[in-house]
Amino acid sequence: MPRVDLYDTTLRDGTQQQGIAPTVADKLRIAGVLDSLNVGYIEGGWPGSNPKDTEFFRRAAAGELDLKRAILTAFGMTRRPKGDVATDPTLGALLEAGTQAVCLVGKAWDLHVREALGASLEEGLRMVADSVAFLRGEGKRVFFDAEHFFDGYDADAAFALDVVRAAAESGAECVVLCDTNGGALPERIHRTVSEVVAAVPTTQVGIHAHNDTDCAVANSLAAVQAGATHVQGTANGIGERCGNANLMSLIPNLQLKLDLPVVTEDDLIHITHVAHEVAEVLNLTTNPHAPYVGHAAFAHKAGLHVSALAKRTDTYQHVDPALVGNDLRLLVSELAGRATVVLKSAEFGVDITDEQALRILQRVKELEHVGYTFEAADASFELLMRSETGQRPQRFRLESFRTIVERREDGVMVAEATVKIWIGEERLIGTGEGNGPVDALDHAFRAAIGQRLPALGSLHLEDYKVRILDPGSGTGATTRVLVRSTDGEREWETVGVSPNVIEASWFALSDAYDYALLDESHG
Repeated sequence: MPRVDLYDTTLRDGTQQQGIAPTVADKLRIAGVLDSLNVGYIEGGWPGSNPKDTEFFRRAAAGELDLKRAILTAFGMTRRPKGDVATDPTLGALLEAGTQAVCLVGKAWDLHVREALGASLEEGLRMVADSVAFLRGEGKRVFFDAEHFFDGYDADAAFALDVVRAAAESGAECVVLCDTNGGALPERIHRTVSEVVAAVPTTQVGIHAHNDTDCAVANSLAAVQAGATHVQGTANGIGERCGNANLMSLIPNLQLKLDLPVVTEDDLIHITHVAHEVAEVLNLTTNPHAPYVGHAAFAHKAGLHVSALAKRTDTYQHVDPALVGNDLRLLVSELAGRATVVLKSAEFGVDITDEQALRILQRVKELEHVGYTFEAADASFELLMRSETGQRPQRFRLESFRTIVERREDGVMVAEATVKIWIGEERLIGTGEGNGPVDALDHAFRAAIGQRLPALGSLHLEDYKVRILDPGSGTGATTRVLVRSTDGEREWETVGVSPNVIEASWFALSDAYDYALLDESHG
């Protein structure tokens, strides 16, 4: 089979999932993470449709996004009915986005052309052809998403084929067949894709599947087996309604089951980390039972399984979990990945012995048991590693803190904090006010240290996320706090966990302070 191109739409289609609202900084971060997985294309969003996506492309073009491998792509629709491509605002926004490639969506179902657009079928075809030709004339690589293709093909196959032909003949390098309603099953996908591949033999054919029948991954694989060489999906399968095809399942299936080298072996080992990091940035709970990348994907509890696995690890596993960066877990005597700790220590420049690696791994397990996660908090993990190896300097020590939140009669909310710390033999006390108790705590700490730790002068807290880990416990639930910080040149993430949200916040904040001081300590 020819090479299959991977096209990620996490930042556009994925963000349409209920409850997901990433910041521009989140989107830039996720794009960098996806780039490390070696997908071919990253769809950044729909420029012009909302201020956030417009800002994303502006900041990406200004150098805030440095993709090493993937090609950033902007998404938009064809020109309006009876409109002019030269003055069409959507096409203009696509050009302003400054990306090398664009993806246009157009109607492939006659019902939508007549009813949704109020246009004739002939005008529908002209909208596609004119828009693709215009963008090609502006030097853009163009992908064409044929919306509702499978429903349209069943209703009027001739028109649906005319749509993809219009796109192909106007210069689209790939026509992507979209199961927009997500209602198709694999046999139907395979049959239709086969017929389209035969109808446009000189143009690449792709698949964009939604998961409304829980078949998005299966449908994508069926399309590839029918000749599609471009596959669209999202990290962890997020997306509108029931989600999109899950790249975290698709990539290993293509690579390990169909023997299609869509990424390198080293990239595939990275996929579990990518899945968890994207989830953390989006403040989502990763499904522990997700195929390949879930925490329990290779967990075994039954006595018969454990007994067999102790002799041969392939007796109850369809692939070696190490291939996807995951671990075999025997729940009665859990095995872990010491190699991961060793690799991370090299990344951080921390020298560790085998004994220290095992001790660090055990400490990670203990902390994860109470709710910590280090997938998106590398700074906290590095600090933990340095603590366990005696390489973490203590620049300050907390004695105590106190926070007060007052709601006054006029409705004004005031938060105040007091922090008592030690720097060497000096006891320092600071107070501060803020928008909330965590903000006040940060101000109080800075007031206490004054100018004694100058490296913290440029520290800025960029993002703050709280997750309830055991919602069944009501107001006594354990909370996890994730903080993203920057000093203007680099960003880092820290984590804290406690039944008390303020204490969890302090743990994350103090790690952020400590990490900012590392360079000064070792300089």
